[in-house]
Amino acid sequence: MTARISTVAFQGVEVLDIDVQVQVTGGLPAIHIVGLPDKTVAESRERIRGALHAIGLPLPPQRITINLAPARVQKEGSHYDLPIAMALLGAMSLIEEGDLINKYAVGELSLDGTINSVPGVLPAAMQALNSGKQLVCPAACGSEAAWVDGLEVIAAPHLLSLLNHLKGTQVLSQPEPKAVQKKDHNLDFSDVKGQAMAKRVMEIAAAGGHNVMMIGPPGAGKSMLAARLPTILPDMAAQESLDISMVYSVAGKLTKGGLLMERPFREPHHSASLPSLVGGGMHAKPGEISLAHHGVLFLDELPEFSRATLESLRQPIETGKSVVSRANGHYTYPANFQLVAAMNPCRCGYMGDPDRSCSRAPRCGQDYQSKISGPLLDRFDLFVELPALSPIEISNQQAGEASFEIQKRVVAARRKQIGRNPEKVKNSDLTAKNLDTVLTVEPDAQEILNTAVDKLKLSARAYHRILKVSQTIADLDQKSTIQKPHICEALSYRLLRYV
Repeated sequence: MTARISTVAFQGVEVLDIDVQVQVTGGLPAIHIVGLPDKTVAESRERIRGALHAIGLPLPPQRITINLAPARVQKEGSHYDLPIAMALLGAMSLIEEGDLINKYAVGELSLDGTINSVPGVLPAAMQALNSGKQLVCPAACGSEAAWVDGLEVIAAPHLLSLLNHLKGTQVLSQPEPKAVQKKDHNLDFSDVKGQAMAKRVMEIAAAGGHNVMMIGPPGAGKSMLAARLPTILPDMAAQESLDISMVYSVAGKLTKGGLLMERPFREPHHSASLPSLVGGGMHAKPGEISLAHHGVLFLDELPEFSRATLESLRQPIETGKSVVSRANGHYTYPANFQLVAAMNPCRCGYMGDPDRSCSRAPRCGQDYQSKISGPLLDRFDLFVELPALSPIEISNQQAGEASFEIQKRVVAARRKQIGRNPEKVKNSDLTAKNLDTVLTVEPDAQEILNTAVDKLKLSARAYHRILKVSQTIADLDQKSTIQKPHICEALSYRLLRYV
């Protein structure tokens, strides 16, 4: 007796079709799983045995062979429990073959037959829709799969209820998508008093999607500004929401079944390891840079991160994706994030402060800043120094401009960028190839830029990034060309000792 059903394997957010075939033949009673299963998949034998026993269906005293094809793809995770159990029930003639052939199944089984939630249901649902099949998933993941329009979803809480539904003695209702996950809206740019230049830099960064480096003593407001950057970014488009939700689904972070509709803000601690930041680990999970896709990655105390961890960011910043290489395959995750970093001027944090003079200046600052390599610094578009403000100075400042007012200007600037560029990308994503065709620089502005490049010995990357920032400033001014003031302002954000 033979039965088969389809399920999925994940390589990054890429979904691969897996054919689960179960054959029951004569021979000594045993369950054999073939097709590069990992330890979790191999342990599914005992979970399936216990789940079937719990619903009063003992395994036949025959040899059971489970083939997961294609064999060249490594199978990981517990989401193979449900498709294997359904194919086994089909081989035992308890489920009709026609009820299996047009379905995808994902889910983990408990020993009592409960179908537990698993990561990756959203991309599995997308694959099922593209293949013209139904999806069988845990009831806890039903609302996640229900976001895929046009897909028929069977969300079962228990193996027995699923079996009864397929036999027609019980009806499982189609799940409904739940309300989207929302964040707490207590943050606003009006909370930040003073630091006018830093606020201007954050507005430019939001308008063009530029990377920002903030340098200043403790308490200057660096973390406050970074945390409020998402509040002035444009709302996510539907495709962006789907992209980041698929990453969170694979990572197992869509626990409430709602799509992410607000841009993520990730702030890993400086003790974070390289795999936790760029992705990897035992099962090659997405890292912080992928969880910040279409959002903001904030690295506070940047020099405190390990050198290898920081250098691993260089390629994802340029390519917009993270590639995790393992002996059994390569996993690619999207990582088009906006990097915001903060650091003190020196280890003690008070170099240059006349009231709290650093005892080892300037050597303390040189040693501290040298932990960040030149190639990594070259990938920042905007640098801004935040002076220390006393409590009296802060109390005398009026409340700043609200986030929604700044966001209006940011959205208008983004609208100009999308309308001007045929690739419909923001300024920071423009390639060197299309800079000449998309941007228009007035002659006197170009002359100033050429002089600055020659005197400051800027790299080609820095030259292109200054052009992009200049265009963003022009967009905020609603100008069609890059003019002299735009170039001068962009150059002012390339601090000489950090260029």
